[in-house]
Amino acid sequence: MSQIIEIDSLRKSFGTNQALKGISFSVEEGEIFGLVGPDGAGKTTTVRIAAGVMKIDSGSVTVGGFNVKRQPEESKKIIGYMPQKFSLYQDLSVEENINFFADLYDVCSNERERVKKELYAFSRLENFKGRPAGKLSGGMQKKLALACALINIPKLLILDEPTIGVDPLSRQELWEMLIKLNKERRVSILVTTSYMDEVERCGRVGLLFDGTILKVAKLDSLLTGGKRFEEIFISEMERQKNSMVNKV
Repeated sequence: MSQIIEIDSLRKSFGTNQALKGISFSVEEGEIFGLVGPDGAGKTTTVRIAAGVMKIDSGSVTVGGFNVKRQPEESKKIIGYMPQKFSLYQDLSVEENINFFADLYDVCSNERERVKKELYAFSRLENFKGRPAGKLSGGMQKKLALACALINIPKLLILDEPTIGVDPLSRQELWEMLIKLNKERRVSILVTTSYMDEVERCGRVGLLFDGTILKVAKLDSLLTGGKRFEEIFISEMERQKNSMVNKV
């Protein structure tokens, strides 16, 4: 199977802090790949670079065969990106927000109306299209943010902690939408999460800790011997900490 994302020896620092320490992994076409780790592990930095909104220090990232550093415009055309804090325009209505992102992605008028109709049905926002975004519930704002990220019909969806701060029912509904996108439209998904129960929705996972990829594997290959994912991840983190101490 071909890769929609290939990350090789990626490094990124902020001052003296090394956020990413030469990480490498790939995301296959048509899969849901979960990048899992605690706060400060480097998840947001990784997906921001993959989405083309943050510069690389060294290493390489290709999306759909395009190098995000040398071919940023080409790579962005196939990406839908939903950051952790999505910048909805609170005073604009649901429809006005979607139209704004359609303009941003240069979606033609005929295509726009067809896609909007699908997105309204998909997100169940049609009855609220005249409501200001600031008047929506947290869960509905996440659905609107997802709809805006999908307006350009991307091959790849990059989501940074998409369910953070929403109630359990909204989390479930959002994941149902993502799984439907993946199964019915074959949209590849790279998603970061700190919720261990959400990891079970992913086909493969990358364990990220302190700017280092600890392991990349299919979920079912990790869940052996009756162990829970939390136990496996904590064990891998402890092993990495011990390795760092031994090196010192």
